[in-house]
Amino acid sequence: MKPKRLKVGSTIGIIAPSSGIAADCPGRLQRGIEEIEKLGYKVVVGEYARKSDDYMAGTVDERLIDLHAMFSNPKIDAIITTIGGTCSHQLLDKIDYELIKNNPKIFMGYSDITALNSAIYEKTGLVTFLGPAVLPQFGEFNGLMDYTYKYFQNTLVEVNTVEINSSSYRVLESLSWDKKDTRERVKEFNTGMQIFKQGKAKGKIIAGNVGVMLLLAGTEYFPNVDGAILCLEDDEGECPESIDRYFTQLRHMRVFDKISALVIGRFHPSVGFGDNHDNGLLYSILQRATEGYDFPIVYNADFGHTDPMFILPNGIQASIQANKDGIEFRFLETAVQ
Repeated sequence: MKPKRLKVGSTIGIIAPSSGIAADCPGRLQRGIEEIEKLGYKVVVGEYARKSDDYMAGTVDERLIDLHAMFSNPKIDAIITTIGGTCSHQLLDKIDYELIKNNPKIFMGYSDITALNSAIYEKTGLVTFLGPAVLPQFGEFNGLMDYTYKYFQNTLVEVNTVEINSSSYRVLESLSWDKKDTRERVKEFNTGMQIFKQGKAKGKIIAGNVGVMLLLAGTEYFPNVDGAILCLEDDEGECPESIDRYFTQLRHMRVFDKISALVIGRFHPSVGFGDNHDNGLLYSILQRATEGYDFPIVYNADFGHTDPMFILPNGIQASIQANKDGIEFRFLETAVQ
């Protein structure tokens, strides 16, 4: 089930279903809102999106109120989250999935929002989107980076198929929000997607943060990965040891028996794989975890905890081909209607 596309004048709802950090950087939030408005959209902010309750944006019930209100309001055309966090999975067993199924609309976020993206897709069949969030991307100085904006337009606004090409640059610099984020961050050369294992495949996209997705293991919310092009990433707080554990668990869950391809998002150098994943650790982890499998594997892709980023729609058909001539990654159908 595909949501309707965005049009100039569409209304975007903003909610905080996990972290309450928006309360700590109101300037960044306001800039994100204004940048969305500059793109030609109206904005409605959830009642509790600016609330902070310890590490959460309000209680479970308060966060549910905002989620349900945005889906039930016919004037809201899309929902974009403020940021990730650690606790969006607290909502999963209390969500009214029938409400969502009867009111399909764009729902987008990344990181901890993987729990919601995965559960909503799995329980309703609605295509959900791993993509930019209000604080980290829309709230950038001067708004969305050009590469991110390109894929925002191509994926959510225009009703076409999309070919994914690597960004020519990456951004690693961190500037404290509401303190030092008064200029554009420094851009560096990006080597682009790299091949670990050659091959070609077709399948539906299933995308998310690997650590968060594994929180759903053994539950009804873990996505069906049969035949999937599985797209996984994680944040700068991880380390080679934790990434090794995650991919080993995927092997033990027999996820690799089912998928058709694996696409890995770019890891920040602080994770410990080297500046360009060049110290051999990621290679060793993938070699162990995927031993005996022959599906194509590429890494250093521009999605997840990286800037700029492309958008990945959960549930649409895509193809990937990785060989000596390069990498071709494309959506075989539109993500919106």
